[in-house]
Amino acid sequence: MGVVGLTGGIASGKSTVARRFAERGVPVIDADAVAREVVAPGEPALETIRRTFGDGMLLPDGGLDRAAMGELVFADAAARGRLESIVHPAMMARVASRLVALQREGTPWALYEAALIVERGLAPGLAALVVVVCDVETQVARLMARNGLDEAQARSRVAAQTTNEERIAAADYVIENDGTLDALLAQADAVFDALAKRF
Repeated sequence: MGVVGLTGGIASGKSTVARRFAERGVPVIDADAVAREVVAPGEPALETIRRTFGDGMLLPDGGLDRAAMGELVFADAAARGRLESIVHPAMMARVASRLVALQREGTPWALYEAALIVERGLAPGLAALVVVVCDVETQVARLMARNGLDEAQARSRVAAQTTNEERIAAADYVIENDGTLDALLAQADAVFDALAKRF
């Protein structure tokens, strides 16, 4: 089974591309959704986060306070590294389990959507890598509108990730998302069609 990676910076439009691929029938494993699963109440990773970062990172109901955690890790690279070292292994084990299940079902290919494919050095292990890019100002504006961040917070989150140039260097396919939704979907369809011929 072919595993195609989909990545891009925060607020680049990768989730829109992933939804389009899913609409066209390809199973999508969303790393963000899996990461949320592995830090749900009762999961071992959440307890490790509590021990590492303190009770202040938990909500009154025992769930992870994503706003507090995000504020910390996007401002502090060491804290971000500690969080990733807790969440990433649990997440990758769950992703691997899902990929095995899809392979057993005879699925020809699946999409793995994740922000940190390039940063984690995962690109070489994929059948192909699709990168969604947009300019930094667009990312900042989208983050401010979507997440309610101020400009400094939005810029900090964009700066915490690798550059578009580094992602593009690892890409097999690049989708540019500085235009309309229709333009984005047309590019996504063209990439999907090219990938469907490979698998």
